[in-house]
Amino acid sequence: MANVAIARKKAGRAAQGLICIGLRGVGKSVLLEQIRQLGKAHQVNCLHLEAPEHQSLPAMLIPQLRIALLELSRNEQAKALAIRGLKAIAGFVSALSVTFGDIQVGVDFEPEPGLADNGDLNADLTALIESAGEAAQAAGSALLILIDELQYVAEAQLAALLAALHRANQRRLPVILIGAGLLSLREKAGEAKTHAERLFAYRELGPLDRTAATLALCQLAAELGVEFAPEAIDYLLEITGGYPYFIQAWGFQVWEEAQVSPISLADAKQATTLALAKLDEGFFRVRMDRLTEREKAYLFAMARLGDGIHTTGEINTQLGTTPSASSSIRNQLIEKGMIWSPQYGKLAFIVPMFADFIQRNYPCSTSK
Repeated sequence: MANVAIARKKAGRAAQGLICIGLRGVGKSVLLEQIRQLGKAHQVNCLHLEAPEHQSLPAMLIPQLRIALLELSRNEQAKALAIRGLKAIAGFVSALSVTFGDIQVGVDFEPEPGLADNGDLNADLTALIESAGEAAQAAGSALLILIDELQYVAEAQLAALLAALHRANQRRLPVILIGAGLLSLREKAGEAKTHAERLFAYRELGPLDRTAATLALCQLAAELGVEFAPEAIDYLLEITGGYPYFIQAWGFQVWEEAQVSPISLADAKQATTLALAKLDEGFFRVRMDRLTEREKAYLFAMARLGDGIHTTGEINTQLGTTPSASSSIRNQLIEKGMIWSPQYGKLAFIVPMFADFIQRNYPCSTSK
C-alpha cells in the first residue's frame, strides 16, 4: 500500500497517507524504515522523524524540511521554488521561535515578507508545506514525511500538520505523511482534525500468526544450518506471544545459550531466564522509571488483575478510590503511552507482558 501511495504522489495523483498503529513491540519502527527504503527507491525526498515526548513538532520537522529543500534546490527546474521554500523556513523560524523555543536550524536566506511569518502555527505551517510541495512538484519528486511515535505530537501541533496536509492534498501537491504510533493515535488524530479519516488509511499491526512467527524465529538459523526442535518452537512461540520484538529477544538469547543443533526445549527454557532479565532491565524498566509514584500505583492495581482488558471500575476497586479521583492519573498514563482504552470504560497495558514484569519485580505491590 505504501509503495503504491508513494508512486501515485510522485506522479501527481491523489493518494491517502498511512498510519500504522499497534502495541509496543509489533514492528512499527521497522516497518517505517522499510517504507523509507521504498521512498529512496522511488527517488523522493524523505523526512524521517521520531517524535519524543517533550519536543515540538516544528523543532523536529523544520531541520529535516530544510535538508529536503536544499536537495531540491540542486534541481534546475525546482531551484527557484526550493529557494522560496527556504525563505519560508526563515520566516517561519523568525515568527515562531518564541512560541517554540526548541527550534534549532540554520537559515539560508532572508525571509520573504508575508510568507509563513504570521506567527500562527496553522497558517504558517500550511504555507511552509505548500512551498515545499511546490518545489518537489517542480522537480518531479515528492515529499515523504515519516514520523514514528506520532502519538507524542501535541494535539494542537498535530492539528496544524493535518490541516497543512489537507491543503496540500486539495492542491494535488506531492506531499504524503506515513506515520506510526500507539493504538490511541487513531482517536487523537480524529480529535485533532475531523478530516483525518479521509487523509489516511489506518492499519493495525498485531502479533505475528504462527506461520510468520515460526519463520521469524527459525529462518536465519536455518540459513546457518541450525534447526529448532518442534517442542522448542512451540514453547518460544507461546511465551513470546508472536510479538516480533520478543521473538527477536528470545531468538538472540537462545542462540547464545544453545551448544548444538537442534535447539532443544531445555535451551529455550534456559534462554527465558536471561531474556526476561534483560527485558526487565531495559525494555520494561525504562518505561516504569518515567512514572510518578501515583502513576505506578495505578499500574500496580492493573497488574493485580493481570494482562488483558479491565474495566475502570475493577481498577478503581483495586486502588480503593473513586473514578473522579483517578481520572487524571489514568489520562496521564494514556498520554505517556503506558495504557490505552480499547473501549469506553476499559483499559489495557500498551506494552505486552507488562503485568508479568510488574508481578516479577514488585511482588509486594501486586499481592492480593
